[in-house]
Amino acid sequence: MKKYRLAVAVMIVALLQVTPVVTAQPKEPVKMVQMQQPKGAPVDAATQKADEEASKEEEEADKKAEAAGDDQAADTMTDDMLQDAEADGATDEDKPAASAGQQEDVGVYKSLKTKFIEGNAGFMSLVALALVIGLAFCIERIIYLSLSEINAKKFMASLDGKIADKDIEGAKELCRNTRGPVASICYQGLARIHETLDDIERSIVSYGSVQSANLEKGCSWITLFIAMAPSLGFLGTVIGMVMAFDQIQAAGDISPTIVAAGMKVALITTIFGIIVALVLQIFYNYILSKIEHITAQMEESAITLLDSIAKYKITEGTVDNDKE
Repeated sequence: MKKYRLAVAVMIVALLQVTPVVTAQPKEPVKMVQMQQPKGAPVDAATQKADEEASKEEEEADKKAEAAGDDQAADTMTDDMLQDAEADGATDEDKPAASAGQQEDVGVYKSLKTKFIEGNAGFMSLVALALVIGLAFCIERIIYLSLSEINAKKFMASLDGKIADKDIEGAKELCRNTRGPVASICYQGLARIHETLDDIERSIVSYGSVQSANLEKGCSWITLFIAMAPSLGFLGTVIGMVMAFDQIQAAGDISPTIVAAGMKVALITTIFGIIVALVLQIFYNYILSKIEHITAQMEESAITLLDSIAKYKITEGTVDNDKE
C-alpha cells in the first residue's frame, strides 16, 4: 500500500511541474451605463393652463354631443386649438375633415373649372357664349308665356254672361282689362259683333294666327343655339386633332403624351357642346309645351265666343220681330 501511495505522490508532483500554472487575471468591474433621459423643456404655467382649459372644453363638447343623442362624439377643435396645431406643424391628417357636402361642391366646381381651362379657350368661350345667349332667350319666352296664361274657362264664363245680358260694352271692357291672347281674340270678335258670323270667324282666325306668331317669337334663335353648341364642340374636336398631328410632326415621333394631350382638348370641347345643347333642348321643349297649351286655350275660347255671339244674334233678331 505504501508503494502505491508513493507512486501516486510522484505522479502528482510530476504533473504539477509539467502543467503551467495559469494565474487568473482579475476581471475589471463592469460599469453600468445608464441612458440619460433628455431633460424636458420647462413647462410654462400659462401654456399648461391653456392646455388644461382646451382639454376641458373638448370633454364638455363631447358630453354635450353624447347628451344630444349622437352615437359617436365628434372630435371638436376650437379655432385656438387649430392655430396651435398649425404652429406645431400638424399635418392635414390631424386636421378635421370637411363634410361630404362641402367636398362634393368643391370637387364639382373645381373639376368643371379645370376641364374648362384644359379645353381650347377660344372654342370653349364660344360654347359658353351660346349657352348664355340661348338661356337668355329661353328665360324671356318663359316669362312672356307665363304672363299670357289665364284661367280661360273662368274668363269665358264671365264673358258669356255679359253677352247673354246684352252688355257688349262690359264684355269689351272685360277683354281690355285681361291680359293674354285669349282676351285679345275675344275683343276682336266683339268689335265685329254686328257683322255676319262668317266675317267674325274670319277675323278671329286671322288675329289668332298673329297671336300664335307672337307666342313663337324668339324660338328660332333657341333652335339656332341648340344646333350651334355641338357644332362648335365638333369644330373644336377637329382642330384639336389637327393640333395633335402638328405636335407629332414637330416631335418626329408618335408619343402617347402628345397624342393624349391633343385628344383630351378635342374631346372636352365636344362634351361641353353636347351639354349646352341638352340644357337648351330641355328649356325649348318646355316652351313648346306652354305654347301648345295657350294655343289650345285660344281655339277653345274662339269656339265658345262664336257660340255666344250666335245666341246673342238669335235673341236680338227675336226681339226685333216682336217689336215689329
